[in-house]
Amino acid sequence: MAKVSGISLGPQHCTRGEAAVRSELDALLAFADEKLRAAKLLVEGGAWGDASSRAYYAAFHAVSAALLSRNETYSRHGQVLGAFNRRFIHPGFFPPEFTALLTRLFENRQSGDYDVLPGVTEDEARQDIVDAQRIIEAIRQFLAGHV
Repeated sequence: MAKVSGISLGPQHCTRGEAAVRSELDALLAFADEKLRAAKLLVEGGAWGDASSRAYYAAFHAVSAALLSRNETYSRHGQVLGAFNRRFIHPGFFPPEFTALLTRLFENRQSGDYDVLPGVTEDEARQDIVDAQRIIEAIRQFLAGHV
């Protein structure tokens, strides 16, 4: 992969063995589950922005696992989301609405992490959790049949 001033310009193709990749896939999915559990705890505690942030990261780690199953890793959020759309949404492995869900999750994460005034409502945070869980479950099911 080409790098300019330490910045990755494209996918990092994995050179690890199959067992190492499977181990990393499992770890990414476990990390997604952990972030989802944290989101559920945070929403119950009234920390809606933080709950949305954790929900986004839960979905992000699952999407990263899907890409890793195709021997691709990326260093930036935009790269991960764009590659997921190209490799999995456009070919029809996942429904097109996942693009909108991931975009909203990312936007709510940005709001939850950086907006000084509360920008994520309780209803939005709860919906983010539902949507992240849906994405994780779909990716887990896909990987069970394709890896």
